[in-house]
Amino acid sequence: MKKTAIIMGSDSDLKVVEKGIAVLEEFGVPYEVHVFSAHRTPAQLQEFVKSAEENDFGVIIAAAGMAAHLAGAVAAATILPVIGIPIKSACFEGMDALLSTVMMPPGIPVATVGVDGAKNAALLALEILAPGDAQLAQKLKQHRAAAAEAVLEKNAAIEEKFNH
Repeated sequence: MKKTAIIMGSDSDLKVVEKGIAVLEEFGVPYEVHVFSAHRTPAQLQEFVKSAEENDFGVIIAAAGMAAHLAGAVAAATILPVIGIPIKSACFEGMDALLSTVMMPPGIPVATVGVDGAKNAALLALEILAPGDAQLAQKLKQHRAAAAEAVLEKNAAIEEKFNH
């Protein structure tokens, strides 16, 4: 199974990113977590990203707030799928990071989840990896079925309470 790389622009992003790490652990997907800044450690970031494919990574998740150039810098250096997680900061409630992450120039795509959406980023990474791994695909189908069942159970309770 291919690995997932998770890169944060700052260790202050870890609290959000840990929700995605938990999903990867739940599904048994190998991963590595790193802190590289698009602005403060660009050489180290580029070195890691340029070798990601040969180091058996299949997808990269990049989490950053404020200017949030990390996902774009990663995507510019690889053909691996890149998923951006805009991180909420004190200013603008994360809208600055969302717009910086999602508004990429043609030819350098970044799949972007919602602000602080680490869980969805991890699930999207799993969906990217699943076509090459039947076991992972089955786990994802079971996860979806369990989520649907939980909603239907809640629906039944609401219907019983209110629909006479």
